[in-house]
Amino acid sequence: MSTSELELVSHHLCPYVQRAVITLLEKDIPHRRTYIDLLNKPEWFRQISPLGKVPLLKVGDEVLFESAVICEYLDEVTLGSLHPADPLTKAKHRAWIEFGSSILNAIAGFYNAATEAAFELKRLDLVDKFVWIERHWQGGPYFAGDDFTLVDAVYGPIFRYFDVFDTIADFKVFADTPYLRNWRQALQARPSIQQAVSADYPQQLLTFLQQRNSYLSGLINSTTVQLSTNRS
Repeated sequence: MSTSELELVSHHLCPYVQRAVITLLEKDIPHRRTYIDLLNKPEWFRQISPLGKVPLLKVGDEVLFESAVICEYLDEVTLGSLHPADPLTKAKHRAWIEFGSSILNAIAGFYNAATEAAFELKRLDLVDKFVWIERHWQGGPYFAGDDFTLVDAVYGPIFRYFDVFDTIADFKVFADTPYLRNWRQALQARPSIQQAVSADYPQQLLTFLQQRNSYLSGLINSTTVQLSTNRS
């Protein structure tokens, strides 16, 4: 594969894009990334994206959409695999990947919740989802033990959200999940996960969250005011 053959159409904050980038980096696949503004989608993008979402992977004249499909394609066309060989185990990994997508939906509900009561319900939903993984945990340091898999590529971007949330307040999402806290730390240290976003990702995400007109954005703005007061 040459760089000219693969182009990943991306957005700087999209966790689904990050899955694809992590897979590209883990498999050492040359590629180029094109970033677009999802609030002002270019016409060429509208013409090739049936869902109007990123990521897209352009493979020569062909276009793949949906991050799970893109990651599995990248895995299958290169040596080695980020999926287990056993069919049943592979199916279970795919199920946990889908569960990761449900967590991303819950995270969106968390940062978009308009009231404190709604916010607390979304926080508890996240706690429940992570406790469910903790209850079924058989890994360490990664999901499948010592081997990094596509499941890890999915949960790295999930945990990255909480790196920023933790700067706002301690929401105690991982208070009862020691295995997941260790998993989170292992993923934080993984070069492919670190390099899946730009250096200014935390500030970009914080700015995005501040603009949601939500309960969380109010907490951010209050914290910012308090920090400014403390410096004066």
